Amino acid sequence: MHLVELSLMGNSLSGPFPTVLTNITTLTNLSIEGNRFSGPIPPKIGKLINLQKLTLSSNAFSGELPNELAKLTNLTDMRVSDNNFSGKIPDFISNWTKIEKLHFEGCSLEGPIPSTISALTSLSDLRITDLKGRGSTFPLLSNMESIKMLILRKCQIYGEIPGYIGDMKKLKSLDLSFNDLTGGIPVSFVLLEKVDFMYLTGNKLTGSIPEWLLGRNKNVDVSYNNFTWDTSGPVECTRGSVNLVESYSSGDKLSRIHPCLKRSFPCPSWNNEHLYSLHINCGGKEANVNGNRYEADREQRGASMFYWGQNWAFSSTGNFMDNDMDADIYIETNTSALSNVSMLNSELYTTARVSPLSLTYYGLCLMNGNYTVKLHFAEIIFTNDRSFNSLGRRIFNVYIQDKLVLENFNIEDEAGGAGKPLVKSFAAVVTSRTLKIHFYWAGKGTTGIPLRGIYGPLISAISVDPNFKPPSDGDNKKYLIIVVGTVAAVVFLIFLALCIMRKKGWLGDKISVDKELRGIDLQTGLFTLRQIRAATKNFDPTNKLGEGGFGCVYKGMLSDGTVIAVKQLSSKSKQGNREFVNEIGMISALQHPNLVKLYGCCIEGNQLLLIYEYMENNCLSRALFD
Repeated sequence: MHLVELSLMGNSLSGPFPTVLTNITTLTNLSIEGNRFSGPIPPKIGKLINLQKLTLSSNAFSGELPNELAKLTNLTDMRVSDNNFSGKIPDFISNWTKIEKLHFEGCSLEGPIPSTISALTSLSDLRITDLKGRGSTFPLLSNMESIKMLILRKCQIYGEIPGYIGDMKKLKSLDLSFNDLTGGIPVSFVLLEKVDFMYLTGNKLTGSIPEWLLGRNKNVDVSYNNFTWDTSGPVECTRGSVNLVESYSSGDKLSRIHPCLKRSFPCPSWNNEHLYSLHINCGGKEANVNGNRYEADREQRGASMFYWGQNWAFSSTGNFMDNDMDADIYIETNTSALSNVSMLNSELYTTARVSPLSLTYYGLCLMNGNYTVKLHFAEIIFTNDRSFNSLGRRIFNVYIQDKLVLENFNIEDEAGGAGKPLVKSFAAVVTSRTLKIHFYWAGKGTTGIPLRGIYGPLISAISVDPNFKPPSDGDNKKYLIIVVGTVAAVVFLIFLALCIMRKKGWLGDKISVDKELRGIDLQTGLFTLRQIRAATKNFDPTNKLGEGGFGCVYKGMLSDGTVIAVKQLSSKSKQGNREFVNEIGMISALQHPNLVKLYGCCIEGNQLLLIYEYMENNCLSRALFD
């Protein structure tokens, strides 16, 4: 009798990789997922040439993946996620030509994704995330006709999304989020009819968002991109199951759209409140704690969700992969007794909002200044007993104002156990009236304990308070008087300046010249001052041909090679605007071989310029000065 399958999953085993296992060469299935093994993978693992499934995920293995893994050519399922490996994804993965499932999520490996991955044509489930090192263009995956799940998240991939992805007829889930992808959404994506989840969030995509994408009843997230808005685009931050928050960075009429669609999510112009604090009971009902009212947060959806509260909002991205439950749950409820929690604040820790990938809370229309942000946590899913439920590890990152403040954060470890409250305080600066708190799952921690689909960020409550004394109502009235007075003074000064300019003729002359020019049927062209400055090298003295009663004449060359002479009327000249207009009208109407040809004129600021054909042998200077 031979041993062919061995699973040590979730036993909290520690120490180095048990090399004794490498002697069981009859093994076809080996799983040591969810333990605490550490150190390198021994080269002897190459002896297990009959292995079809090898699961090493959620341990603490380190070092490079040994070359001997290349000998495991019968592999159909290989998972090494959530480890501390070093080095690059090895080229020898091309030896695994039978591989159907390949997981490299949050395993600390470096990019780029090797080009040899194109040899894995049997893949149906490919997950690579959070690569370190340098970036690369999109890997060649066009031969993967059987692919159903494609996750290339935060792999530092740049360039355009290849159109061949639209030919992946079996694709059900696509995640290309948090890369540096540019260009538009490929037209071929309209063919991805079986895709239930599409995450393109956190890239640099441009162009317009296709109408067919907005109209699909699928979970799609295109938030945090650089799309261009036009009048046919959306006006709200969700369209069905499509999340659009912070998706637009440009557009002719961008000022007309809802602020939540714009990058950086500015405070709405119609909001005149002066807010100095924010309190949210994440996933829970309204609660009053220590004199503060924590607003309710009960929205149940989350795969591609944007929700707007009174003066706050949140955006949630992601679905729970390989979920053992009937449906994804984005609000968890504690069912056991909490420890070290007073009755006064227990309401903050009985529920929590969770996310399988990305969760962002916004504090909106806060007055600019320094604040203290307090994040309230309690691990309410795992337990403190010695049961299987106690073996899970939840690990995620936290960013405030786009700055990483917690990396590989484990609530249970920090709090000293499950069910214990933990408050983490941070200083934050609000400069544009918007506060942004982002929770992100980087592929770390267990994903299958106690059930498949238990992982990702968890937050119980958020409180934001000022580090300065907010002004009283009386102060606000004084502030309003100062603002109104300042605005009135500025308006008066502008009006006074315009009156002076008109009186001196600085304003009227320009208007008069423009008006008179519009009444002349010119046979010439209008030049810009920039063109003339470039042609004369900014009126370089070396290009000066001479000076007469009406001003200087310069030689110049236009960008097309035409040599010109520029007559610059001086401010001392008695030739005024009326004469200038008359000269243009007269000369432009004349045509004769012995006359100097007038190409055009330039009127900008206080400059009055005539542009003539350049004539050699000093004929021009005599014509212009005599």
